[in-house]
Amino acid sequence: MLLAQEAKPVLGVLAQGQVADFVVVLLLGIFIWVLISRARTGRKIPEIKKIAGLEAVDEAIGRATEMGRPVDFIPGIQSIDEPQTLAALGMISHVAKQCARYDTRFLALTCDPLPYAVIEEITRQAYLEEGRPDAFNPDDVRFLSAEQFAFTSSVIGIFERERPAANIMVGSFYAESMILAETGSFQGMIQIGGTANTHQLPFFVAACDYALIGEEIYAASAYLSKEPVLYGTVVGQDWLKMLVWLIILVGSVMATVAPDNTWLKDLLQL
Repeated sequence: MLLAQEAKPVLGVLAQGQVADFVVVLLLGIFIWVLISRARTGRKIPEIKKIAGLEAVDEAIGRATEMGRPVDFIPGIQSIDEPQTLAALGMISHVAKQCARYDTRFLALTCDPLPYAVIEEITRQAYLEEGRPDAFNPDDVRFLSAEQFAFTSSVIGIFERERPAANIMVGSFYAESMILAETGSFQGMIQIGGTANTHQLPFFVAACDYALIGEEIYAASAYLSKEPVLYGTVVGQDWLKMLVWLIILVGSVMATVAPDNTWLKDLLQL
């Protein structure tokens, strides 16, 4: 029985079939480094397009401030290892800072003990940075339940008792999304909902005033904070996506016009 011939590494270093992946990661690193460097030195970089849901965050906090009622934030129901939960943490920092600045009560309601601990520290730091450490109330950052619908029931009870004027829901949501969004809508809250779970997006679009769709939640912390590292990273990723789209377009045209020409296929298989 003959043994399969062992594939030789490309250029003596890279495994067969991994060259294209290496080039993509290398280009992403270069794009991000260039844009972060430009942003840090005050030079102009492309701006992220305006996102209505993120533009409305400060409006929602302002409305709650005028009404003397709390701002509520729900970072989904998943743990800290969920990318959507991590995306929500960046938004929480901005919202907590704005609430501290305007002396507006901030409620953060969690369904997992790990995000609860992290959010408590983020909120505490936000109040400290705004010079209002005395205004931070750890009881307003709450772990309600690790069970999906027990958490949902607890949130509805808080809606009824605390009467928030603004409800921001960003993260990974499932069957509870419509229940929470509909309850908030009935109570007249200004609502901003965002998730990358496509099966829940229609509920946020239907029941919330503003909806963040898919990748918009991952750009939220950079969009709101304008922090150079975050902003440059998001723009760099967008540049790479445009390059990949261009490669796909060129490859599709070449495969259609000259289907017998295999050099592009061979190049991608390196």
